[in-house]
Amino acid sequence: MDAVDISLISKSVLWATFAITFVLGALMQKTGFCSMGAISDIFIMSSWDRLRQWFLAIGVAIVGFAFMAYFGWIDPLKSIYTSNKLLWLSAIVGSILFGFGMVLSSGCGSKTLVRIGSGNLKSIIVFIVLGLTAYMTMRGFLGVIRLNTLDTVFIALNTPQDLPSIISASIGMARSDLHLALGLLIGFAFVAYALSSKAFWSIENVMAGVGVGLAICAVWWVSGSLGHLAEDPNTLEEVFLVTNSGRMESLSFVAPYAYSLDWLMMYSDTSKVLTVGIVAVVGMILGSAVVALLTKTFRWETFRNSEDTANHLVGAALMGFGGVTALGCTVGQGLSGISTLALGSFIALPGFIMGAYLGLRYLQFRLAPNPCS
Repeated sequence: MDAVDISLISKSVLWATFAITFVLGALMQKTGFCSMGAISDIFIMSSWDRLRQWFLAIGVAIVGFAFMAYFGWIDPLKSIYTSNKLLWLSAIVGSILFGFGMVLSSGCGSKTLVRIGSGNLKSIIVFIVLGLTAYMTMRGFLGVIRLNTLDTVFIALNTPQDLPSIISASIGMARSDLHLALGLLIGFAFVAYALSSKAFWSIENVMAGVGVGLAICAVWWVSGSLGHLAEDPNTLEEVFLVTNSGRMESLSFVAPYAYSLDWLMMYSDTSKVLTVGIVAVVGMILGSAVVALLTKTFRWETFRNSEDTANHLVGAALMGFGGVTALGCTVGQGLSGISTLALGSFIALPGFIMGAYLGLRYLQFRLAPNPCS
């Protein structure tokens, strides 16, 4: 049997992830794709285009994931989203807090990286605070609070929590066949909604939705197929190379912030290595920066006043805590997670929207004139 070159495969995974996220960062910069913007556009301008972009991306990701799973390119049950422990309260609370926080911080995790690439100094502060709070929520005192409160409320299922696994036994249908059927049904429902408005049919809108959805699928394949070894020659165990979770991963932008800061601070520690999440952060920033420079939209931007500063600090902290608690952000749960048809992701998705709505109402209240003044 040929020797497996783990180092070479790991480098291939990292370079592939960088290439995908570089293009993704450029695409988001060019098209304005933003989940927070999708909610605010509806709230402020009654425009549904960016929500349709997001839903088109969800549909493409679901269909792509279902096809890859059906043809055996990836194992759909090897991600963190499909465990049999449904942390429903954590998903609800975490997603609402994240949604509220992304409004205060002028964007979610992915948008923050795009804004850093275009010269936004506020987003650098958001990055640092979000990353530190996320780390404290994973391994610090906030993590102890999370584990002893929200995470104690859960439903233990007899199967993985993805819809095909839950339903297949009761209807006597093979799980792989049901996953493909549900993936096509649910995925194309999202696509149909996005394309149901002729006004949405522009190259930029379609490119944004399809491009983001394909990027989610591509990283699933990179980590779940290219980086997968059925048997690590060193441990003789199954391994997904250079992933922080040790499982198949796609894009998410909360925990990778924490891992990026950890890698930068502990660089001389040889146990700290580049991972899919860390490289994705770098790729997003550089891709956005290139487009911003080429289109001459790069400009330095900082806080307007003390309230603006406070909003971004609080919002970043809420995203750090909420994103880890919900097991992902609007990209992590709202695209990667939901592409697996995980029940927890379907619970988190409306939570992000509700949290963003509450955040927008809060800002509206703050901007309203005081009748007593």
